[in-house]
Amino acid sequence: MPRVLIADDEDSMRSLVARAIAMDGHETVTAEDGAEALDILNREKGAFDLLLTDIQMPVMDGIALALAAARDFPNLKILLMTGFADQRERASGLNAIVHDVVTKPFSVADIRTAVADALAARKG
Repeated sequence: MPRVLIADDEDSMRSLVARAIAMDGHETVTAEDGAEALDILNREKGAFDLLLTDIQMPVMDGIALALAAARDFPNLKILLMTGFADQRERASGLNAIVHDVVTKPFSVADIRTAVADALAARKG
């Protein structure tokens, strides 16, 4: 069962995403910001198949989290989420480490598909 770490500072978004991808049998762990997510990654020695993180968050944003996660856990697949065009622009330079950027708002089907695609790409 794939393990997915979800980092988003909005409670409602975090729980929606966790519920949506749990429908596909994925084990989910959630974090309220990038710093908490990085703590979880380090504590669990990167034992996740996918990091799904919002870009704009307090404490540590998703870009900083993605860079740290890619450096420390190079086999971890990373998927970013954002509702802001300028944040999507910032993420475009991260193509080497980020599988994709999912634009908010998205449907449950959209996020499930994005996660499935990222996990499938990991095996390849």
